Amino acid sequence: MNIATPTWRQHLLLLMLTLFYIEAFVGRQIMAVMIEPIKTEFGASDGQMGFLTGLAFAIVFALTGLSAGRLADRVSRTKLLAASAICWGVFTVISGVATGFIMLLIMRMLIAVAESPITAASLSLLADTYPIEQRAFAISCFTSGATISAIIALTVGAHWVELYGWRDTLFIISLPAAFIAFIFYFFMPDPRHVKVAPTEDSIYAQSPIDNAGNFKESTKSLFKLKDYRLLIYASSIATISANAFGMWNATFLVRSHDLTLTQAGMMAGFFGGGAAAIGILLSGYLANRIARRKGPLWMPLTGHLLGWSCMMIYLLWPQGLGDSWFFTNVPFAMIFCGLASFFSVWWFSPSISLLTEIVPNNQRALAISIQTVLVTLLGLGVGPMLVGFLSDIFSAVAGGESLRYALVVTSLSTLISVVILFRLKSYQAKQALLNHHPIHP
Repeated sequence: MNIATPTWRQHLLLLMLTLFYIEAFVGRQIMAVMIEPIKTEFGASDGQMGFLTGLAFAIVFALTGLSAGRLADRVSRTKLLAASAICWGVFTVISGVATGFIMLLIMRMLIAVAESPITAASLSLLADTYPIEQRAFAISCFTSGATISAIIALTVGAHWVELYGWRDTLFIISLPAAFIAFIFYFFMPDPRHVKVAPTEDSIYAQSPIDNAGNFKESTKSLFKLKDYRLLIYASSIATISANAFGMWNATFLVRSHDLTLTQAGMMAGFFGGGAAAIGILLSGYLANRIARRKGPLWMPLTGHLLGWSCMMIYLLWPQGLGDSWFFTNVPFAMIFCGLASFFSVWWFSPSISLLTEIVPNNQRALAISIQTVLVTLLGLGVGPMLVGFLSDIFSAVAGGESLRYALVVTSLSTLISVVILFRLKSYQAKQALLNHHPIHP
């Protein structure tokens, strides 16, 4: 179904995929405003909350994510997403009646199982639906769901948590999952099952890697591609800082800028999530245009460097400095929070678009799932937990500002991603030179 001008059916599929992505990420992001009430109720430490909101989810996601990606290459992806939505909703409801920290931890792990097919199946569907010249923008629309969810979770979610409590809030956010599952199952056919003529960029086209290849061999064949390896390593490491910041930003504003939970959620959602949503849509729109002139890695590199610089200013900005220059009850530091969020997401859409060009067409879901597993394991898993443990360690010397410095240290991981992207840029330049001037024996 990869056609020159996608129809309303393809756009409807994009809309439903984005809605499900938003639903899943609301469930992740809303934990950021539940850290304090859950910690108080269950008597947990920052390290334990970091494990609950990050690594516990990420470990299970890593164990099931690759199999889910392989499954998405073989079965109806829309039916798989319907099953995922139902399971996600059920496990989220049960989380709201957890009787202790361990039960809540187990439910977070089961939610990770339910979420494991979402990204791989969705991006594989989009790669089959949109031609290459429109794919980056379609992917940016889909991935903007993560930033839109941050706005919802940190603003409306924070209000609900204060008004109804964290348990009832989990029940409320689970309700849309049933509707999403119904639409996917009954009204969204998988393009793979629609008889169309193969195109050069279609998943139905011939590939040098046999579809019948087993999981181990398919994974090995992907990791033989050096540009693919470097790309997913850079993407994964970049998310350590991003996910840590997203999970702890509201708590940071409560502790270091003396905001209430609702105020902190509003600030983090509006300046962080809102700016990121604009940034990711803009990056998708500009990706192909800039890539033609400056290469596909220009936007990820520029975004990382500008985003990290603004992040350092935001995290180290003294409480109260310049607040009288801005709006009432809005810390002046939030300007840099917005700029950091705007630039830091520039890597995603160009990187995913580049990934779909690098890997064989019939292994897109597996390739994307490998990246998603690494992103989740390092970003959602290591990032928030690292901040939590560093905060516990720094509390002996930094007191109430320990979280600030834990976030600063974790944010340095962005620079590692920049180094890897420069290596990838150099490798691609060498490959392009060899292709234009092959060496003959």
